[in-house]
Amino acid sequence: MDLSPYRECMLCPRLCRVDRVAGQRGVCGETAVCRVASIGPHHGEEPALSGTRGSGTIFFAGCSCRCLFCQNWQISREGFGEEVTLEHLTVRALELVATGVHNLNFVTPTHVWPHVRELCRRLRAAGVQIPLVLNCSGYERPERVREYREVIDIYLPDFKFTDPDLARRCMGDERYAEYALASLREMVAAVGFLEPWDDTFQTVARRGVLVRHLVLPGYVESSLGLLRLLHREFGPGLPLSIMSQYRPMPACLKAGFLTHPVPRQEYEQVCALAEDLGFEHAFIQPDYGDEGFAPDFRDEEPFAGNRRAADRG
Repeated sequence: MDLSPYRECMLCPRLCRVDRVAGQRGVCGETAVCRVASIGPHHGEEPALSGTRGSGTIFFAGCSCRCLFCQNWQISREGFGEEVTLEHLTVRALELVATGVHNLNFVTPTHVWPHVRELCRRLRAAGVQIPLVLNCSGYERPERVREYREVIDIYLPDFKFTDPDLARRCMGDERYAEYALASLREMVAAVGFLEPWDDTFQTVARRGVLVRHLVLPGYVESSLGLLRLLHREFGPGLPLSIMSQYRPMPACLKAGFLTHPVPRQEYEQVCALAEDLGFEHAFIQPDYGDEGFAPDFRDEEPFAGNRRAADRG
């Protein structure tokens, strides 16, 4: 495979320009060696992806966004995961497909895009026809999204915040919303909105975009502003997933910032605005604040034998 994108790495908006092939590490914390934290069928994604047989998730170690509050902090901030060759990852992905999962779901793939692209090419060459999902933080370079079009069928980006100061405090780049919006435009232009949309959830999605948003405690105005922005840009047909599972992670407690769960009334206020704006397709979480959405990856078996995956925050 082509390792050249790792040599002066500009895969994400950080533009670190480090030589990851030589072992240097940028903000994502990873070299050019692919590392995976978890792989297996996952039944906790939105119903349009999980269906009845689960979404086939592959969690990559490291992250270019590195949010203070990441619910998967063990893999995004601490780099939990094991090295894997592309050959072994291809075998494991094919085994996962053979279990009958509805799609293959690449979680936090931005900083390992060259590996993901080659993996997708090999899977298609092997006859795999199920949708391939890019499950990302939304912190993307638009020009990279144009490359994703070659192999990706479904985009599952976060859109975390519109407040530049909040973005700076949480992940160190006040430009987050600029990149998230520009890259989302490219995703929608490439594949449209998530389809088919089946309100009975008897049919899983084959193509399109679904935007996730995690409501943060004390920043409901940022969430409300985001909904208004998305409605202006894309209209009420844009599918949303409005999440309530925020829990303060170790970095938040250490920083003394975002140190409590999101109040129910704040989450309900965001959901109410989505309804008032007329969004036609929006997943919400009736089991408000379910603690099961914050996984402990260190409870997993080692990657080589690991068959379980968990939610990303």
